[in-house]
Amino acid sequence: MMALAYGRSTGFAVDPIEKKPLNHFHPGTTVLSFGTAGCNLGCRFCQNWDISKARLAERRAQVMNPTQVVDLAIENGCPSIAFTYNDPVIWAEYAIDVAREARARGVKTVFVSAGYVCPEPREEIFAHMDAANIDLKAFTEDFYRRVTLSHLAPVLETLEWLARTGRVWTEVTNLVIPGHNDEPVESRALAEWILEHMGPQVPLHFTAFHPDYRMLDVSRTPPATLTRAREVARAVGLRHVYTGNVHDPDGQTTCCTGCGEPLIERDWMAVVSSVLDDGACPRCGTRLAGRFGTGGIRPSAGTRRFVRA
Repeated sequence: MMALAYGRSTGFAVDPIEKKPLNHFHPGTTVLSFGTAGCNLGCRFCQNWDISKARLAERRAQVMNPTQVVDLAIENGCPSIAFTYNDPVIWAEYAIDVAREARARGVKTVFVSAGYVCPEPREEIFAHMDAANIDLKAFTEDFYRRVTLSHLAPVLETLEWLARTGRVWTEVTNLVIPGHNDEPVESRALAEWILEHMGPQVPLHFTAFHPDYRMLDVSRTPPATLTRAREVARAVGLRHVYTGNVHDPDGQTTCCTGCGEPLIERDWMAVVSSVLDDGACPRCGTRLAGRFGTGGIRPSAGTRRFVRA
């Protein structure tokens, strides 16, 4: 038996790795991003609803086997491949086969997911992945039940499991939606949970909402709301807290946890400068949590082009 989405993509793009968002996984590099159609959640605010809420028959699909996907990444100079846009949990077999082929050829893989997955497939999926960004959509069961048609507890179990096993570099994203999950008390509870169950070095991204799908009546997230959430999380004790989907160079800069030296400066999702020296601060020698490889970090740009199969 084979999933209908196997080998069928709704499109490929070359993105900066920071778009996933991942700020501590080979910063400044590009990633070949693709997804299929459908999703296992029912988020009313979905920012990719034209893909995640579509059926394959409604989308023009590009058929590519795992070898061809890895070929495409290498041809476009991408050191990693991201399974993204819709949740790859629902096309896990295809993602795993691509990841196996990628690992055999020295290409890394990134799993961008809501983390809503049972323990058995979770173990099988992440055995083949190098990095993950998990979307922790809110920190109340009421929000998950009403707004995403799912539940909070399985997502927290996935996050705690990823942190405990330590095999996959993991960052967390929280889309801040005005009037729904933007109160400081919720940001504090979310940050405190990450601190206790995942550790202070796990990067947390607070990103801005824009009206979409079935939440067209909700306004965009004010930048000040993200700044406030970031300050709350940093006060709790998280060391790497970022803002996204807004222009905020301070909230997108990676600093040394030892001396405070700016190590990687960004403008939106583009790396504009880096002084990181082999994964460490050149001033005090403190190592930065993450996966950085052996080469230096080069300035990067945003999404440059779409790739057609």
